[in-house]
Amino acid sequence: MQKIYAVKFKKMKPFFLLTAIALLASCTYTQKVKDGNFAFERKQYAVAAALLQKEFKKEKSSIAKGQRAFLIGESYRMMNNPTSASPWYKIAYDNNYGVDALREYAFSLKAAGEYDEAMTTFKELGIEIGSPYEYRREIAACKIAQGWVDEKPGEYTVRPVDFNSRNADYAPALYENGQLVFTSDRNAAAGEATYHWTGNDFSDLFVADLNTDIVDPFDNSINTPGNEGTAAFNGDFTEMYFTRCFGDKKEDYYCSLMYSQRSGGGWSVPVALPFVENGVNYGHPALSAGGQTLYFSCNSKNGWGGYDIWYCQRTAEGWGDPKLMGRTINTTGNEKFPSIDGDTLYFSSDWHPGMGGLDIFKTWRLPDGAWAPVKNLKPPVNSGSDDFGFVVNYGAKKPAGVLQTGYFTSNRPNGIGNDDIYRFEKRLPPPKPPKPEPPLAAYKMILDGYVLEKIFSQEGDPGSKLLGRKPLPGSEVKVYFGKKTKTFTVGDDGFFTFELEENSVYNIQAAKEGFLKGETSFSTVGIGKDPDNPVQTFEVEIVLDKIYLNKEIVLEDIYYDFDKWDIRADAQPTLDQLARNLELNPGIRIQLASHTDCRGNDGYNEDLSQKRAQSAVDYLILKGVSVDRLIAKGYGERVPKVDCVCSHCTEDEHQLNRRTTFTILE
Repeated sequence: MQKIYAVKFKKMKPFFLLTAIALLASCTYTQKVKDGNFAFERKQYAVAAALLQKEFKKEKSSIAKGQRAFLIGESYRMMNNPTSASPWYKIAYDNNYGVDALREYAFSLKAAGEYDEAMTTFKELGIEIGSPYEYRREIAACKIAQGWVDEKPGEYTVRPVDFNSRNADYAPALYENGQLVFTSDRNAAAGEATYHWTGNDFSDLFVADLNTDIVDPFDNSINTPGNEGTAAFNGDFTEMYFTRCFGDKKEDYYCSLMYSQRSGGGWSVPVALPFVENGVNYGHPALSAGGQTLYFSCNSKNGWGGYDIWYCQRTAEGWGDPKLMGRTINTTGNEKFPSIDGDTLYFSSDWHPGMGGLDIFKTWRLPDGAWAPVKNLKPPVNSGSDDFGFVVNYGAKKPAGVLQTGYFTSNRPNGIGNDDIYRFEKRLPPPKPPKPEPPLAAYKMILDGYVLEKIFSQEGDPGSKLLGRKPLPGSEVKVYFGKKTKTFTVGDDGFFTFELEENSVYNIQAAKEGFLKGETSFSTVGIGKDPDNPVQTFEVEIVLDKIYLNKEIVLEDIYYDFDKWDIRADAQPTLDQLARNLELNPGIRIQLASHTDCRGNDGYNEDLSQKRAQSAVDYLILKGVSVDRLIAKGYGERVPKVDCVCSHCTEDEHQLNRRTTFTILE
């Protein structure tokens, strides 16, 4: 079940870099639904799925059936129901919808644990888009996952708890007196409104008595008619941290980390933590045993990519500035739902090698303070579905032979509802036959890299759909670290590799004639040594953009407040990256343009768009870009991306037309 970030976020797909957060404007709940497309555009996925299936039955043409089937699959995917989504993607592809349907079908097969068929489909997909490279990681992950499934049962046993409902129940947190606090959108949640994204109530916090399985809503000062979720408590349950998502009627919903203190028999009015930034989604707080370190997940543009795990230390003045955890843990994918058990960190990721969706991993602090290489908990804790929110319960009574008990969440198909809470027991594994003493480990860290270019649905048009990436042979790579430099020329596979040094930061730049120079970075700071895994291999990708003269390229995540033109905080990272690209490529000159949708009069739109374009140019100048390399141009509504009749344009079409772009002039 898809929930806004307070609760759980959707997994990232390759090359699309989807955030897929429910940044849901409040008006989307109340508008009268006209048809399935209308409901889908307004993120009312539960409504859309039902309407689209009725409309699918009435369609005569194959093209129309494919379009309807794909949207049905997408509706179920956004509700986090891959089992229901899968057959609709297959129907869509069979009705000529194209590679988008085949891609989602492959991922839904992987989520369902059908690894052999998923591998075959990923291979077909790579051939169809013209790049077997694109899905090699998914194929390799399917092979690993199938091997884990074929192994004998490991040290864990799992079963769903009895207080699960038919709705979504997830993110367990230990509470006082043998109780468990968790998040749910069951019918007892506060408020009368229906969250049309899921078709259920908005999410709230609930508390379950683990002895009686009786469930009650949590404190009324915490739960509201909006979405609350993912709680964490200090050791004596006098402090509480959780996530709440909110926004006004003109803005998207963002999710903040909230804090409340216990006062008498209840909790104080929650306040947002001081380091929370506008335009960033925060969630999944976790406290260390002493309450001095707070871990959480967020999608800051200053992270390694997607959602990352951060932490901050408590000081005499309050919580200090957040710090990003290292590359042992964070990847270019999504890392979420941290929990701390002594020196061990559990978290979920959709990028480290796993079984599909989110998998649960663990790492632990080594004597030197670094974090050990992560380990997948494997089946039966992990599955092809989303598995997350792992907590250890040391207060529970343990049967003989049980080392550890606790709880986690999964949306695997054999559950009671959508997301369900599972109880696990970790038993002492049977003794293994003695092995000869291994030779002294020779520790190494290897970085494998690939230089890639983008594949567009229409060759030569960077404004067309992005299908994937493929290797860019002949690219020159330079690696800078300390006072040292390494240089490579990649072959047909776009590949380069070298051995890393400890506690070093690497800047890696790639270049090729006819392409913009690109870069990435990697850090070995905080990466620990593991005797069981003495050779660690990491991977980076550098995607170079081909130079298309006089072709418009859309800048993502550039938004303006209504009737204003100043640069918002959430637009700054995109412009910072553009400034860095201009620094790397000093020979190019660009036009930066702003476009409006068709609503409003021509003169107003022209003036507003010119001011917005000039604001972006002024920001780049402040970042050190020469004014001679920049031109600001406001087009108003004159050059739409989608040429639709204004009164009949959808909100998505208006959004496509309301854009900020840059064009390389020379």
